Amino acid sequence: MVKSYLRFEPWKTFGVISSSSSNAVLTGEGTLTVAPALEDIILWDLKKGLQKEKWHDSDNKSEVTVISKSPNNLDYAVGYADGSIRIWSIGRSTTSLIFNGHRKAVTSLIFDKTGTRLASGSKDTNIILWDVVGEVGLFRLCGHKDQITSIRFLPKSLQSKDDEISSPGYLISSSKDTLLKLWDLGTQHCIETVVSHRSEIWDFDISNDGKMIVTGGDDADMKVWTIDYEVLESNFEVKNNQNDNNVNNVEMKKVINFYGNVKRQGKDRVVTLKFHPKVNLLGVQGPEKFVEIFKIHTHEEIKKKMARRKKRQKEKNQKLGINDADENMKIQIDDDDKEKEINVNDMITPYQIIRANGKIRSFDFLPNENISKINSIQVLTSLTNNTLELYALSLPSKKKDEPIPTNLYSLDIPGHRNDVRTLALSSDDELLCSCSKDNLKIWNVKTSSCIKTIECGYALCCSFLPGDRYVIVGTKSGHLELFDLASSSIIESIEAHDGPIWSLHIRPDKEGIVTGSADKNVKFWDFEFLLGNSNGENTTSTRRLTLIHKRTLKMTDDVLCVRYSPNQKLIAVGLLDSTVKVFYSDTLKFFLSLYGHKLPVLSMDISSDNSLLVTGSADKNIKIWGLDFGDCRKSIFAHQDSIMCVQFLHHTHYIFSSSKDKLVKYWDGDKFENIMKLEGHHGEIWSLVLSKRGDLLVSCSHDRSIRIWEQTDEPLFLEEEREKEMEELYESTLTTTLEKTNLDDLDTTLAGKQTIETLKAGERIIEALDIADEYTSDWTTYNQIKERGQDPGPPPKPNPILVAFGNLTGDQYVLKIIEKIRSSDLEEALLILPFTKVISLLRYLDIWAKKEWNVVLTSRILIQLLKVHHDQIVANRVLRPILDSLRTHIHTSLKVQKDLHGYNLAALKYVKRDWESNKSSEFFEDLPTDNESLKKRKFINLTT
Repeated sequence: MVKSYLRFEPWKTFGVISSSSSNAVLTGEGTLTVAPALEDIILWDLKKGLQKEKWHDSDNKSEVTVISKSPNNLDYAVGYADGSIRIWSIGRSTTSLIFNGHRKAVTSLIFDKTGTRLASGSKDTNIILWDVVGEVGLFRLCGHKDQITSIRFLPKSLQSKDDEISSPGYLISSSKDTLLKLWDLGTQHCIETVVSHRSEIWDFDISNDGKMIVTGGDDADMKVWTIDYEVLESNFEVKNNQNDNNVNNVEMKKVINFYGNVKRQGKDRVVTLKFHPKVNLLGVQGPEKFVEIFKIHTHEEIKKKMARRKKRQKEKNQKLGINDADENMKIQIDDDDKEKEINVNDMITPYQIIRANGKIRSFDFLPNENISKINSIQVLTSLTNNTLELYALSLPSKKKDEPIPTNLYSLDIPGHRNDVRTLALSSDDELLCSCSKDNLKIWNVKTSSCIKTIECGYALCCSFLPGDRYVIVGTKSGHLELFDLASSSIIESIEAHDGPIWSLHIRPDKEGIVTGSADKNVKFWDFEFLLGNSNGENTTSTRRLTLIHKRTLKMTDDVLCVRYSPNQKLIAVGLLDSTVKVFYSDTLKFFLSLYGHKLPVLSMDISSDNSLLVTGSADKNIKIWGLDFGDCRKSIFAHQDSIMCVQFLHHTHYIFSSSKDKLVKYWDGDKFENIMKLEGHHGEIWSLVLSKRGDLLVSCSHDRSIRIWEQTDEPLFLEEEREKEMEELYESTLTTTLEKTNLDDLDTTLAGKQTIETLKAGERIIEALDIADEYTSDWTTYNQIKERGQDPGPPPKPNPILVAFGNLTGDQYVLKIIEKIRSSDLEEALLILPFTKVISLLRYLDIWAKKEWNVVLTSRILIQLLKVHHDQIVANRVLRPILDSLRTHIHTSLKVQKDLHGYNLAALKYVKRDWESNKSSEFFEDLPTDNESLKKRKFINLTT
């Protein structure tokens, strides 16, 4: 009989406030912060310190790399490490759009001013323009030779807003290849390339008036550039008239011109560079702990400043007694030159510095509409230590002493500042203790909320003491710190060892603990209650817990882990010399020496029946030992990196192991087989702990997240798991072989990318066409026999799939299948079809156009098929009648759709105008139209 197991599935992830892989963004109202949390997005209320929403896609396991806000302040584009882009909306827990086009991590995202187009840049050096409304990729721009670092839309003209909306406009991009490129979105080509920095360009932004670009690189200087729109428009006219002999020799002037350098206080590279959307302020931030705010002066302010400077110079000359007319003339000439050409250092001057409590990952301005009333702006900083801070910055005024920026809110309680190194569960599995470099946190397992935060030393191991009232922590300095949860304070710190305490374990009789340290000692401690407090004052009213040292076992090398057997007969000690020594716990007499690992044993555990011992080592192997004779039952190459923790599932021989390769694996200790892999962490896994009932697994990682895995009732079979792994391996290699690699010589290509979803969508279309063709062929044969006057017999039986969908016809079924395909995947799915299926699909497109079924989708599919298979379709004479019929039916359907669109708009205007007078029933008589069929149509839901 095939053995089955129970599957473990992800249940909760918490402990991450803002991961350092992406930027955090303030919402338009400023009440919420959209922050990356590894593969998820969390909306935090900074004022209350609460989590309002969490955007999670169960199909996604990649980390968030960039977040961009739409102008409507509701939609947010999120780029991921696998190259995908998802559009999320506030108030919705599911994604509304998924774009797949990049082959590497997305590094930059930006919406245009209308919010209808989205530009994305990636590590694959490509830029893709997406149509958010049409849910399709428009085109791919290829020209950079390294990672894209930033993208900005540039309007075609500053004069007319209507022209900006109607024309494709321009795009500016920067890259690590030191180049700044200007792209014409109409011709889809690069029209200007600027070598701006000697090293990588890390970020740039365009001023609110659209006339100035500021770029930041590896050095301490920012470079300022001006945009000449007159040259841009003139170059555009020259390009459009290249056939005219009079303009062929016209010299093309530069659109982007260098203006000057601006010094920063920071010496490292620029990370984020951003203009405030409402105020003339520029924020610049590097990997340091501060954000520099620069003030952008207007021309009037600069002229006043120059006039004051001129006046001071005259006063100085009078004091010095300089009355020479030539000297005065020289000063006047210099002042006139300065008025003609304004220096960049006069335009951009330092204003304030926001100093945070840690290194800053990104910052964002709040675009508040009531800035003039508040007289201040708000700046959000996302720190690399898993913290969000919101600062208030006063607006520039005429006062000499500007107020220092103040910290309004700081969100740091729901997560650790550093790696979570160790975990412990209470006896009832309701409380979780997690420790890091500087603090200890107590969590409620059910609600994932942080109950207590207590400062501690550099924790390496921890455990709840019997009764769950106290927690003990072993630190890197060799101290045992004892914490009282009721008072949230440390009651005693014991200098237990001279080196780091790598391991501690509660004695099975619950009356003491054992500790192992790098000072080569194993020490045994007993619990005792003493009268008095931690200050040594003898009071009869208070009793405190303490540890009494009883015995010491000296070893020959550093002790990395210690473990009691559940029956308390044996104690196992893992040493730095890659061996495990087993002693009798009562007499400390030597019993067994287990050797075989090539590198030190970092963790071990003993099964509940005291028969097996499992060890996990830095040599990436798990070894299972018998405790009767010390024989090695099995050695398994388990992980791709050091194994940090191994643990038996209670009352079984099932084993969980965690490693630096970011995986948790589930093993059968009797059959020595891998049951399943638990993927989710994005960093090294330092520790894991199992609940007493065995239904929960908790793991912690370098990514500062704590993940809980829950045992489900779903059975798991090893053969099925192996088949899934083989399919995933095959699918991953299949998509890589379909990638287009010859893109270096092209400026623009298609935006799509073949993925597993597009391949499956193409297979579904082929399957639907087969079923529909079979259905059509059977009925055609039946009708032909009937027309000849012969007995056709019983009607053909419909396909069971068509019956299951509600007795659909073949054309209805194909349309239903195609409508279910994601809009962004449709074009790539159609590329899968062989030409025979394309001919079949064209016939159904003709039917849909004739019946006016989803005319927009029909037209889109037809255009894509004609683009891809143009040569074959033109060369095939059989398709000419179908194409003629399609042309007629498509034109008719589109004309009806156009008239119906105008009809709907007129109806809405009518209902809005005459809503109070209740004249909507007279709509069909009063609506002016030449199409009588439109008057007979039923207008659905006029009120919308």
